[in-house]
Amino acid sequence: MGRNATEFPVPAPCPGAGATVPARDGWSAEPRATRVNPAADPVVAAGYRARGWWGDTTLRTRVGELAAARPEGAAYLTDRGTLSWAGYHHAAARVAAVLATTGLDRGDRVAVVLPDGPTVHAAFLGIEHAGLVTVGIGARAGDRELHHLVGLTGARVLVTAGGHQGREAVEVIGALRSAGAPVEHLVVVPDLGEDPDAPILLDGVPVERGAGAAAAPLGPDELFLLNSTSGTTGLPKCVMHTQNRWFYFHQLAREAADLRADDVFVGAVPAPFGFGLWTAHFTPTVLGVPTVVTARFEPDVTLDLIERHRATVLACVSTQFIMLLDAQVRRPRDLSSLRCMFTGGEAVPYDRAAAFEDATGALVLQFYGSNETGAVSRTTVSDSRERRLRTAGRVVDDMEVRLVDPTSGAATTGVGQPACRGPATCLGYWGDEEANARLLTPDGWMLMGDIVEIDAEGYLRVVGRTSDFVIRGGKNISAAAVEEEIGAHPAVAMAAAVAMPDPVFGERVCAYIELRPGLTLTLTGLQQHLRRRGVSKEWWPEHLVVVDELPRSSGGKVAKGELREDIRRRVEKGERPAGVAGGAA
Repeated sequence: MGRNATEFPVPAPCPGAGATVPARDGWSAEPRATRVNPAADPVVAAGYRARGWWGDTTLRTRVGELAAARPEGAAYLTDRGTLSWAGYHHAAARVAAVLATTGLDRGDRVAVVLPDGPTVHAAFLGIEHAGLVTVGIGARAGDRELHHLVGLTGARVLVTAGGHQGREAVEVIGALRSAGAPVEHLVVVPDLGEDPDAPILLDGVPVERGAGAAAAPLGPDELFLLNSTSGTTGLPKCVMHTQNRWFYFHQLAREAADLRADDVFVGAVPAPFGFGLWTAHFTPTVLGVPTVVTARFEPDVTLDLIERHRATVLACVSTQFIMLLDAQVRRPRDLSSLRCMFTGGEAVPYDRAAAFEDATGALVLQFYGSNETGAVSRTTVSDSRERRLRTAGRVVDDMEVRLVDPTSGAATTGVGQPACRGPATCLGYWGDEEANARLLTPDGWMLMGDIVEIDAEGYLRVVGRTSDFVIRGGKNISAAAVEEEIGAHPAVAMAAAVAMPDPVFGERVCAYIELRPGLTLTLTGLQQHLRRRGVSKEWWPEHLVVVDELPRSSGGKVAKGELREDIRRRVEKGERPAGVAGGAA
């Protein structure tokens, strides 16, 4: 199913350096070379370059080319206006100039907590330009997640739009410092998509042009971004990304969908996450085409923008396209411009995907993979509907996919846990050797948390999971982590979190609890408890079932299978998540 397993070692963090670039937009051409930034193994990288999978381009240089060749061309389209390639380049350079005044060393981390839209992309690009590493944190992250990620990565600067979760930015950074995070500076960035020249504040003072020398910009094999991924227990892990893994992913996407120079993208997945990175930060830029983005996913707004801009490529998780389909039924738009929709992140329901194709004429495509592995398999426009909607596509040969027995780790065929190594994989986890040991097999293959079946023609189907996750709207939520937070409530004696089937989100978190004698607890009370603890809202249970005693297996563990079957029966009988009416993706 791929080349000989001994041909290349797995990519591993190792020294790398960016190159000096000509001065541009007022930048000093003299680099500030300091500590070494993690990068892919140079032997591995050379092999990938020899096969045309990796190259020497960076997003910074590509946006500079587009700004020079087509300055007025649209880079990002929103419901408020358009950011041109020149405006994008200029906005990113302004962010970089501000960061150059902070005294950060090359490879230092900058935490970014911004809503989706042109500004977050300009911030990411500016951080790359400044020779720094982005820590991408979702706009919906709770305090616990925010503090963990900033502390884990040692981010010395926090970039926000002025606040987070209803609090002013100064309160947020004050809480981070009180918790021991090493944050030295606060950068408040306005909506640069609306006005690329709007004032950027550094520690409360407007900064127009940095006086310090810039570090050498990051190279395509180096760590340029850290984002979070759910752990099986506890708080998120940080995945280390190079640009070249996403440039390679772009090649797969271009071939799968026959992407063109006149396409118009709609990116509905937020930028910090892998799906959002390639569909709004990388692929449209490589193609030089515009991307429609909004600060928050709203089905009616997104459909209106598809119609207005004659969008051709839609990228969204399954939950989002189901919400779009329902909104289209309520108020039809002309969606005939759509050629394809990339979806995934969770199970793709056949009937709804087929209905989307019938309603729009767009072919539904998907990649199977993870934030860590990148693409393991893919469907293409040449696949039949049955292949596209009932499988996760054909295994990507370049990724050298193999199956292992999840218990013994021995190689197997037909059904097993997928392991891979190849040009789409990440550099591993930042600062978590224990997690890295679980991620990789002893001989260096990267594991996924599913059980899959691969047929004789190389098509992959997911048939089970090795980890206890709830996948809500494409986001993995650790059941064990949710149980730990619920168990901290004084009324709870024992808790179990399981996936509740849902026609829109795929799954929601359902909590089964045993109460302490004489105490009571409502779903609202439990959610308020989690809010006070700073738990991200996606983790909150949306249905609560109080039982006298949780079922146990013969080994004394909670019998999760019985609980999953119980909630499935309840849903089939019409029981809905308590206290929830719809919800946002």
